Amino acid sequence: MGPEDFLPYLGWIIGGGFVLGAMGILASFQTTRMKIKNGYPLEGMWGQSLKPGSDAQNAQRVTLLTQENAELRAELGSLKDRMANVERIVTDGGYHLGAEIDALRDRALANLKDKGAA
Repeated sequence: MGPEDFLPYLGWIIGGGFVLGAMGILASFQTTRMKIKNGYPLEGMWGQSLKPGSDAQNAQRVTLLTQENAELRAELGSLKDRMANVERIVTDGGYHLGAEIDALRDRALANLKDKGAA
């Protein structure tokens, strides 16, 4: 197969290249449009910000993120405590749990006997 065999398809190859390039450009435009629409910062070729936010905006964002971080840390602490209780219940042997239930039942019966209800 020589280069002359591709000559009839040369128009399709060139047209396909142009269509592929146009689709890439349109995808880039669409990406930029979606970033602008949803409030994402625009970046240049090397990742630098084209429109840096003001210092007041950054300070407010840092304050909000700090508050959210503190709330999440508090919630994580409470979840750790709850998880410790669940682990204690799950890993507690059945004998110990049964013994505690029996002791509570015996104590309740003793209280009823003392009152004369049983």
